Amino acid sequence: MTRTTAAAQDSGPGPIPLDAPIFVAGHRGLVGSALLRRLGEAGYTNVLTVGRDEVDLRLQVQVTEWFERNRPQYVYLAAGTVGGVMANSTRQAEFLYDNMMIHATVVEASRAVGVSKLLYLGSSCIYPRNADQPIEESALLTGPLEPTNEGYAVAKIAGIKLCQFYREQHGCNFISAMPTNLYGPGDNFDLEASHVIPALIRKFHEAKNTGQATVEIWGSGTPRREFLHVDDLASACVFLMNSYSGSDHVNVGTGVDVTIRELAETIAKVVYPEAELKFDSSRPDGMPRKVLDITRLRNLGWEPSIPLSEGVQSTYEWFAQNYDRGELRGV
Repeated sequence: MTRTTAAAQDSGPGPIPLDAPIFVAGHRGLVGSALLRRLGEAGYTNVLTVGRDEVDLRLQVQVTEWFERNRPQYVYLAAGTVGGVMANSTRQAEFLYDNMMIHATVVEASRAVGVSKLLYLGSSCIYPRNADQPIEESALLTGPLEPTNEGYAVAKIAGIKLCQFYREQHGCNFISAMPTNLYGPGDNFDLEASHVIPALIRKFHEAKNTGQATVEIWGSGTPRREFLHVDDLASACVFLMNSYSGSDHVNVGTGVDVTIRELAETIAKVVYPEAELKFDSSRPDGMPRKVLDITRLRNLGWEPSIPLSEGVQSTYEWFAQNYDRGELRGV
């Protein structure tokens, strides 16, 4: 069954009923757990989740059967295999395969059972390595990708196009949001697989605990990056699900970037001010700069609310509490 909606319109069909069945795919991850928090705060009472021990989201038969049993009306597609520069560059095949399969199965199952609306979460790595900064949505597919995360980026681009083509061919109201670099409670703090903020938080924390004088930072420290607290992303996603139904993907970020050196100094100030920073230029830097143009999202009426310093402070407090309990992934 295909449920035709006002897919061609930029404005949404109206607020989602608070008792509507909403499926959050990837609820145990950084983004998914933030979405659960935000939906709960907003008063939604029928949020559906399923663990990988019950359904392998890479397998169409299992996913379709789950959708037929549970009949979600709205879907947040936040599931996927993710990681930092090292994980992306050394596990390209895994990142490409897992993410393409997960996106395809959930999108197809959503079409098959007549989901009213789906929000697909991509990544800012979809844009060309040398895209003009800040990066506008129109930069997609205008140049070569960053080689260190090409597999992941290709999968995310495929997800955007999948939603657009399902909209065109089947009339599905499937939208896409592209978040910038994320951080926050529930992140992965594995030094071999994590993104830069959780990796640095752990490095500084462990250096403080052992009395280590220096902390090594991968790369030269010169690349510029934008960072968005995951609770801000969750807020933007719920906003878009309620108010946007356009075919074009929407950037989600802060529009403000810092150097990796400045980021490390911010984290050091919170965690271990006495530490000396040592940059390892033999490690990959990735893109020289990446900051999103969020004009489209701002014009729709949404703004980020959590400053980087405040977000790092709260994330470190969460990390330290759970680190001491031995309850962190990758630790």
